[in-house]
Amino acid sequence: MSGFFGVASKDQCVYDLFFGTDYHSHLGTRRAGMAVYDEKTGFSRSIHSIENTPFRTKFDKELGDFPGTMGIGCISDYEAQPVLVRSHHGTFAITTVSKINNAESLVADIVKDGTHFFEMSNGEINSTELVAALINRKDNLIDGIRYAQEVVEGSLSLMILTPVGIYAARDKYGRTPLVLGKRDDARCACFESYSYLNLGYSDERELGPGEIVVFDPDSVKTLVPPGKKKKICTFLWIYYGYPSAVYEGVNVEEMRYRCGANMAKRDNVEADVVAGVPDSGTAHAVGYANASGIPFSRPFIKYTPTWPRSFMPVNQKLRNLIAHMKLLPVHQLIKGKKLLLVDDSIVRGTQLRETTEFLYESGAKEVHIRPACPPLVFGCRYLNFSRTNSEMELITRKVIEELEGGNVTEEVLREYTDPDSEKYKRMVEGIRKKLNFTSLRFNRLDDMLDAVGIPPEDLCTFCWNGRE
Repeated sequence: MSGFFGVASKDQCVYDLFFGTDYHSHLGTRRAGMAVYDEKTGFSRSIHSIENTPFRTKFDKELGDFPGTMGIGCISDYEAQPVLVRSHHGTFAITTVSKINNAESLVADIVKDGTHFFEMSNGEINSTELVAALINRKDNLIDGIRYAQEVVEGSLSLMILTPVGIYAARDKYGRTPLVLGKRDDARCACFESYSYLNLGYSDERELGPGEIVVFDPDSVKTLVPPGKKKKICTFLWIYYGYPSAVYEGVNVEEMRYRCGANMAKRDNVEADVVAGVPDSGTAHAVGYANASGIPFSRPFIKYTPTWPRSFMPVNQKLRNLIAHMKLLPVHQLIKGKKLLLVDDSIVRGTQLRETTEFLYESGAKEVHIRPACPPLVFGCRYLNFSRTNSEMELITRKVIEELEGGNVTEEVLREYTDPDSEKYKRMVEGIRKKLNFTSLRFNRLDDMLDAVGIPPEDLCTFCWNGRE
């Protein structure tokens, strides 16, 4: 994933840009950058690796080198950005939140026209640079942005910093959020709505799907109105979003409380305590505990002062080691207990299996697992959930392959997404055995969507049911 922040101010903007971008640190772990524009000095840009290092420590010493009243910043898991571009549109800086599934064919088409790309260290093309090249194929920025949104298969939200203002465009189906904030002397745009609150901004509005605007300190102008079809990622509420984030008017923390409560209403397990797998499972667990009457407890604590996030490292062995080192058991709260753990999801299952094993080793009598979302059966086509996560690495797909005795069709896979079917029950039992849980019960799709509380047709559920 990645997250971005843009600001246009009547005064120097660098501190707003610095702190606003920093509030997106939970969305990226590898690259971060800021670009600003000043009428006298022009564009300035800085990009750093933030692997194992907080964003703030990389950029705080450079703040004096960023004069300007407008700027954009990004924290990303993959490509270095913002990208600074000089073209027939003039000089501009661009940052994106995107997943481009047809990048190879787009690059091949553009290269025919004589455009060249610089490969990143992993041999891939910087997707933000690719988007800039797509925009440059048209005569003006607005047509260029619309063209990029149409030809990209996946998702694309972006911001472009120019001398006259900041262009902001939300993905054509609104798969990721883009929110506007305002203050007497400035305006901003960002992925996470809470990122500007402590800077004195108030909510202005969310962009609609496919909407394109340009803003300066005084005003926001809609250049392309929003479309009607919306498919925002439901996993934003389940996992990605920070507790204080609000998407489509729905707060992440409140949604997770409702999500946990809905799970509890269908459950009849006997447990001594309910616990959340930190961090994103905690709020789901609070909702479950409140609805079930089973006390909430913290039988293991996440140690975060020096350990980086374990979700995104490319090396699976390192990911597992970090996940293990970060979780510290509280033996007094574990020994002899029947524990019910709520996690946001089960992807590969490796970390949750190891968590369960160390709970047993610490004296737990039983470990019951309740994921806050349904089984992940299809790989995400629209967000960079994890670059190394092919569909066949999903624990659900491994179990289904075993049950079916080989490769399966999408039609058969969808049969496993019906929580009332026998195939679904056999799949869940297969996962339970592989991961050594006392019991396993996933949240239902209808209950999860009910917890979000917006029209289901506005939500993307592809990873759970394979439907667009």
